[in-house]
Amino acid sequence: MTDLPLLLPHAAAPPPAPLGRLADEVYSLIQQDIAYFRRVPGDRFTEGDIATQLGISRTPVRQALFRLRDEGLVELLFRSGWRVRPFNFARFEQLYELRRVLEITSVHRLCEGGRTPGHALLDALAHRWLAPPQERSTDANEVALWDEDFHCDIVEAAGNEEIARVHREVTERIRIIRRLDFTRLPRIDAAYQEHAQILSAILTKRGNQAAMLLRAHIESSQAEVHKITLHQVHMAQRAGRGGGA
Repeated sequence: MTDLPLLLPHAAAPPPAPLGRLADEVYSLIQQDIAYFRRVPGDRFTEGDIATQLGISRTPVRQALFRLRDEGLVELLFRSGWRVRPFNFARFEQLYELRRVLEITSVHRLCEGGRTPGHALLDALAHRWLAPPQERSTDANEVALWDEDFHCDIVEAAGNEEIARVHREVTERIRIIRRLDFTRLPRIDAAYQEHAQILSAILTKRGNQAAMLLRAHIESSQAEVHKITLHQVHMAQRAGRGGGA
């Protein structure tokens, strides 16, 4: 697991970080370890293991782990520490279904009315996703972040704060597996093409076409994530058992 430079002791160490910030950093580290299968489903560990590794107290570790437990990524075992939970594909399917409903509803709202303050977000998205090929990013991490912003900004632009709030919560819960969709260059190219088509339909008020394109885009991403996740879990578990390639 990646160390936290902020936490490493040295002669001119800065003042200790606030407890809440430490918990956030530990949360991010463990989440990334799970996302990239440095901790595979079924792995067991204790709060003390992580605290010792990072050189911090167990309190922020415990806070981070309970947050991850609430998101369904780890589970607390009776007198046995913690364990990375297996991927619950049924749960992710439900979250993806909710995401589709929220985003398609937002697309129709954007296409039915006139220009609103939220359309400034669409203009910014068009600048990024309608860029010519030579100006497109090929950085998977960057495009993954932009992809998340694309969908969140569309929902926010529609102007319903409660829909946007629920959508952000769903986004947080599926972030780990969504980013697996950008581990291959063809999916990055597809993201640019599909986002451009969706935006063009929204900007020209073609609501039904925009909704159809958005649904196909989400379902395509969902299928790729499911396939990649199964493969990576299998390979990570084989490596953990000493299996060959």
